[in-house]
Amino acid sequence: MVQNDKTTEAPPLGGEQSPNPPGIAVETTGLRKFTSGVVEGFYGRPWTMEQRKELFRRQQKWGLNTYLYAPKDDYKHRMFWRELYSVEEAEQLMTLISAAKEHAIEFIYAISPGLDITFSNQKEVSALKRKLDQVTHFGCKSFALLFDDIDHNMCPADKEVFSSFAQAQVSITNEIYQYLGEPETFLFCPTGPKVVSKDISVESIEEVSKILRRAPVIWDNIHANDYDQKRLFLGPYKGRSTELIPRLKGVLTNPNCEFESNFVAIHTLATWYKSNMNGVRKDVVMTDGEDSTVSIQIKLENEGSDEELETDMLYSPQLALKLALTEWLGEFCVPRQYNSNQVSQGGIKGTAIDVSSMPPPSLCSSTTVTTVFQQPIMSPFLIIFMCLQVEVEKKDSDEEPMEMVVEKMTDDPEVEKHVGVILTEKMAEDLKPMDLDKENLAESKCPEEILQEDSGSDIAPMQTDDQVKQDMFVPGPDEKPLFTAEPITIEDLNLLAELFYLPYEHGNKAVQMLREFNWLRANSSVVSVNCKRKESDKVAEWQARAEKFEEMCCSVIQMFARLSNSANRTILYDLYPYIWDIKSIISMVKSFVQWLGCRSQSSAQFLKGDQEPWAFRGGLAGEFQRLLPIDGANDLFYQPPPSMPTSKLYSIRPYFPKDEAAVYKICKEMYCEGMEDIPVVEEPDLIGDRLVGGLLTLSSEYGFVLEDEEGICGYALGTVDVKPFIKKCQMNWIPFMQEKYNKPDDQKDLTEAEKMMLSFHEEEEGLPESFLSKFPSLIKVDIHAKVTDPSVAKSMMGCLLSSLKANGSLGAFCKVHQADKRMLDFYGKLGCFEVAKMEGFPKDFIIMGRSL
Repeated sequence: MVQNDKTTEAPPLGGEQSPNPPGIAVETTGLRKFTSGVVEGFYGRPWTMEQRKELFRRQQKWGLNTYLYAPKDDYKHRMFWRELYSVEEAEQLMTLISAAKEHAIEFIYAISPGLDITFSNQKEVSALKRKLDQVTHFGCKSFALLFDDIDHNMCPADKEVFSSFAQAQVSITNEIYQYLGEPETFLFCPTGPKVVSKDISVESIEEVSKILRRAPVIWDNIHANDYDQKRLFLGPYKGRSTELIPRLKGVLTNPNCEFESNFVAIHTLATWYKSNMNGVRKDVVMTDGEDSTVSIQIKLENEGSDEELETDMLYSPQLALKLALTEWLGEFCVPRQYNSNQVSQGGIKGTAIDVSSMPPPSLCSSTTVTTVFQQPIMSPFLIIFMCLQVEVEKKDSDEEPMEMVVEKMTDDPEVEKHVGVILTEKMAEDLKPMDLDKENLAESKCPEEILQEDSGSDIAPMQTDDQVKQDMFVPGPDEKPLFTAEPITIEDLNLLAELFYLPYEHGNKAVQMLREFNWLRANSSVVSVNCKRKESDKVAEWQARAEKFEEMCCSVIQMFARLSNSANRTILYDLYPYIWDIKSIISMVKSFVQWLGCRSQSSAQFLKGDQEPWAFRGGLAGEFQRLLPIDGANDLFYQPPPSMPTSKLYSIRPYFPKDEAAVYKICKEMYCEGMEDIPVVEEPDLIGDRLVGGLLTLSSEYGFVLEDEEGICGYALGTVDVKPFIKKCQMNWIPFMQEKYNKPDDQKDLTEAEKMMLSFHEEEEGLPESFLSKFPSLIKVDIHAKVTDPSVAKSMMGCLLSSLKANGSLGAFCKVHQADKRMLDFYGKLGCFEVAKMEGFPKDFIIMGRSL
């Protein structure tokens, strides 16, 4: 339900009502101007100059015409808006404006003074005019004045002059609009309610249009991801009927923070717009030829399908997505190196440009008005607002100007307003000035730095055929063959898009995976180890669905590997943190399902997984996390990607008896490495027998192993309740160890090996009941030194603790020799803490615990 914001509490628009609300009737002659393009208006690191130039190229290719410059973390745009741009920064802006013109893109410069401006102070207004004067002399002719995401309360000085915050904003906007000579495009974005809109209805736009007596321009944040660092939106432009197009003056999208991840968002917006750009039917296909292979294939695929067609006959989001992904696939094959120098740098200083001696800007002839409307917020953590921008031609217009909230100071025509949906969460401002191109920075850099920068250029250096033949290495018959990356497929990109779809929905494959995992958890009792009466048909169904789910998980992991080997490293670096995150959680979930199928007990307990996908943070990865028993163990799920992308894969699976020798080997090697000051134990099995043998023999149902392409390289073992486990050891394990290892003479100084042997012949004191009531489960986890990925240890710990908690454990502990600094540090990084010593704790050992 659309509601008016406080900023629209002005009196009703004057003048007679026109028979048809302006902007709603479809124009029948000529091509109307429709503002379509991109807003760079998110929180986070601004895009680089080269990325913006690439954006212009893509916009021109796809038929979009506008770029609005408004990065929240360009500090001279927002926090330090009064400061003039330095010479270096000015050169960059002028270059960018010129590049936009070369690609027929309208460049709109936005400034956001609302954080600390005093509206009634003429010195503040003069500072704003001076700043915009400077940008005008850069060649910019279109402007936007933004008052979003600011405190709604006026300062005492403004309260004495203005009756409302809305009046203060409108007053200064009118003054700036007149000062700039009434530019053809002048957008005004007032502060307003913050909401995420799943859909924008025709009715809501018509209601706003009737109030404004003009058609709005929508600033749409359907693909914005700056409010959740784990979410990325690769789904199509959706939830906006093409019937909106003839009722609007334009649409600008404020997309993902990561530039290269916006191919789909911008491409599908262009497809949406072109489907009804002049209020008439137009094919959706955007290729060089209407009969191209892609076009024909998609049209054939859609025959007989009613998907999307029941709501919009002109635009299908799924077909638009296929078009975008098909074109995007080609970009992955273009060799491009990620260039760290593209990252915006801070602290650049320079001399401000004096604009007083520059010639006055040329003036244009049209005006604009803006208002705000709200839709209900669906999630408490989403902070957003929707603004409406309306562009109005001065000449031949029957539209009435907007009236001031109070009596006008002058007869100014009103300011244009602009509709936008900005998703924001108040994040810590990582302020950075405008970034500079390499060529301009080179003047202040030494030759070594320049050489280093050149080595990181975007495009791989060209080679002649002779050079390629000369440098090509050919392995011998007994040598390792050359690595050949498996190519990325369209199926990979389809899966990627469905895993990172839209704010209010997951893609079909993601929904299917969530549904299957939820079912497998809920019905795990039919395959539990203690199920007394197993029904073969139900067991077969569970196992079949588990196998299917594992295949889906493997497809995600394989997609990760292929994307990680992409030739286009520029795209990869923007996607990598997200695909790393989803790969990690899917790997953990896959291992947990394998455990459910062979080791779980019928008493396993799980939380219900019926929440809506947008109800919590974290996207699909967050949904899977909440379906695991240890959903609150955020530290184990926080697995930052490596600084350099890698396609190295590890798998975690349940332990089987055949794995014993490999686990013993790792146990011995890593124990000797950690106990550097202690002589090496010669007996081959002693260390394994002492540290993990009992768990492997008597509690293998809580065992997991880590594997890479060379074999087992880690283990995670445990027992859900250590008290009955110790009794079983005393009856079924210790006697065999006493026969295997003779009792050493304890009257002499014992070696480390002899101490281990003696431990089998001495009664082990039990831990205090007060401790075991909180930490009943014993765990042992270790990985081989060759494993350099720290995330796999967290994943193994996550699998082990999930299995223990699913069967009722409240906490887990481990015993570490006080001289084993490596393991003390290892468990500390896995969230275990040293428990204060209590009576009954073994000497020479430190007890570390973790609540579940």
